[in-house]
Amino acid sequence: MSNSEAPHSRRVSTASDGLVHSSGGAGAGTRSRRSSMSGRSIRAPQIEMRGATSPLARAGIKSDNLMLFITCFASIGVLLFGYDQGVMSAIITGPYFKQYFHQPTSYEIGTMVAILEVGAFITSLACGTLADIFGRKNTLFWGAVIFSIGGVVQTFTTGFLMMVIGRIIAGFGVGILSMIVPTYQSEISPAENRGKLACIEFTGNIVGYASSVWFDYACSFLPGHLSWRLPLSIQSVLGIVLAAGSLLLPESPRWLLDNDRDEEGMRVLADLHGGGDPSEPRARLEFREIKENVVFIRTQGDRSYWSMWRRYRYRTLIAMSGQMFAQLNGINVISYYAPLVFEAAGWIGRDAILMAGINALIYIASTVPPWYLVDRWGRRPILLSGAVVMAVALGLCGWFLYIDAWYTPRAVVGCVIVFNAAFGYSWGPIPWLLPPEIMPLAFRAKGASLSTATNWLFNWIVGEATPVLQEVITWRLYPMHAFFCVCSFVVVYFFYPESAGVPLEEMGTIFGEEEGPVPQGDEEEEEEGLTEEELQARPIRRSISSHPRFQSEEERAARAAASKVAAAERARPSRLPSRLGRLFGSNAQAPDRRLYESLSRDEQ
Repeated sequence: MSNSEAPHSRRVSTASDGLVHSSGGAGAGTRSRRSSMSGRSIRAPQIEMRGATSPLARAGIKSDNLMLFITCFASIGVLLFGYDQGVMSAIITGPYFKQYFHQPTSYEIGTMVAILEVGAFITSLACGTLADIFGRKNTLFWGAVIFSIGGVVQTFTTGFLMMVIGRIIAGFGVGILSMIVPTYQSEISPAENRGKLACIEFTGNIVGYASSVWFDYACSFLPGHLSWRLPLSIQSVLGIVLAAGSLLLPESPRWLLDNDRDEEGMRVLADLHGGGDPSEPRARLEFREIKENVVFIRTQGDRSYWSMWRRYRYRTLIAMSGQMFAQLNGINVISYYAPLVFEAAGWIGRDAILMAGINALIYIASTVPPWYLVDRWGRRPILLSGAVVMAVALGLCGWFLYIDAWYTPRAVVGCVIVFNAAFGYSWGPIPWLLPPEIMPLAFRAKGASLSTATNWLFNWIVGEATPVLQEVITWRLYPMHAFFCVCSFVVVYFFYPESAGVPLEEMGTIFGEEEGPVPQGDEEEEEEGLTEEELQARPIRRSISSHPRFQSEEERAARAAASKVAAAERARPSRLPSRLGRLFGSNAQAPDRRLYESLSRDEQ
């Protein structure tokens, strides 16, 4: 497909030899020959790199260095909405801000803070389709541009209405960035450290939040309205930097292959996994695995939201519920209104902002341990332990505010810091990692858009309601959010499978779903030594490193034996009650992951 062709011009046909071939518009015949089927699998195209790669690769930044650069730079995208979430928390307590907006009521403050989520909700839904049409890279660029425009409007606001309009426009940009950055990150990351890279990205979000709080604190010493206009202007500067830098990034190889731009996709994979060498086996196997999945998905037909809900309801509910609980668990009571929380506890004025800044630094530190734990422990243990600590911290926070003793201010600060640290380690990064990770390629952008829209919907509800609830139910607000933490523990324990280390193209295995064929041998030895039954009952491959191409004959034989046990495990009937079983699917439980522990240890 040429760059000007629309994605829907692709078609799927079944040739007389019974193999599935992909075709498209002009040039499809050439691509079909270059990516022709051999036996059971697609061959990677033979290409020359030359100058048709990203500017970063041409500058010599490839493989792990390229992956790390992309992760760190894409983190600016989440840094932006982290900064935007925190920047309002401190300026709303400033005397010049209150004077300019005529001592705004709690309802007006709630609207100025939370209206951003309305804009974010709208664009996060729309991006599910736009990202599939225009690509991940272009969507990232325009999200940064729109965010910058919103920052300019807020900086030069002339009153309440203009501030609200600026927050909505910035929200449009935030909705785009918060949906596209995790999707882009998941599609370029190898399975064995996909979680780590996503957690590094989340740290960027918290760095943005902490930066906004400390910048607000520094600007609080400035005279006049510059004390709150200057922090708002930084949003535009960061947005422009991200927009310019996004032009250097490569496009997602999975999006390129899904749009039949095979040679471009192969070049990106060569830069990411082959050090710029398109003949490197790991890059070619990654190409074949992705393309096999693309061809299989096209045989499934409709790629609408309704089709996603009908076929992948269980995955979609997990993606949405994770983001819902991330907000109901109480984080934005702290992120948006930390100075107000500390003022209620007895820290007044600039001291409240200082306490929020100290809390933000500890918040950053708490996001570092998941870098090393998320791919070793897995997603479930981190979410479960985080929910327990958060519930206890919020319950104690409410208790100390209730008794209103001499030590209440310090005790509340301690509880808030513990809560923030637990969230930063668990329910902060993981709900952003899961949606693009567990959704199949055909519905990855749409699934991420629904989950992100869920985030911003509940973000808005919490942001709008918090200043009012702080006045009406006072200390009871915190035990209420502690209750939601307990609910999130129960949901994760009973319904969330473990997805750590599972390749994106094999994610359906842990949900008991039928997935497309995955190449098990190299191009010259198609599926050597594996029977049809063993191919259908293959165990989970945790990364491209465990591909049979890189295993000895003994390891292949052991894997084939383990596959039979895995098949029996997947065939077991669901233990869910009948109604839940109909909702999530009869085979919704995950296979026993102990079957794969020895394989995981070998790979690590």
